[in-house]
Amino acid sequence: MAQSNANLLISAAASLKDTLEEVNDEIEIEIAPGVAVTAIITKTSVEKLGLQEGKQAYAIIKASDVIVSVD
Repeated sequence: MAQSNANLLISAAASLKDTLEEVNDEIEIEIAPGVAVTAIITKTSVEKLGLQEGKQAYAIIKASDVIVSVD
C-alpha cells in the first residue's frame, strides 16, 4: 500500500480498505441565457431532491464573498 508522508503518521490500526465510490455530483443550473451556476452536491442530495436534466431547480447562494485567483 503506497502512502504519502502525511499518511505515515497514521497508525496501522486506523487503516481501512474499501472500494472507492463517487459521493458527489456536479450540477449546473442555467440562471439566465448563457449564464449558469455550477455546484457540487452529494449524490444523496441529488436523489432526495429528485434532480434530473430538464427539471427546474433553484440556486440559493449563501456565500458572503467569492475568491478568484490566477497565477
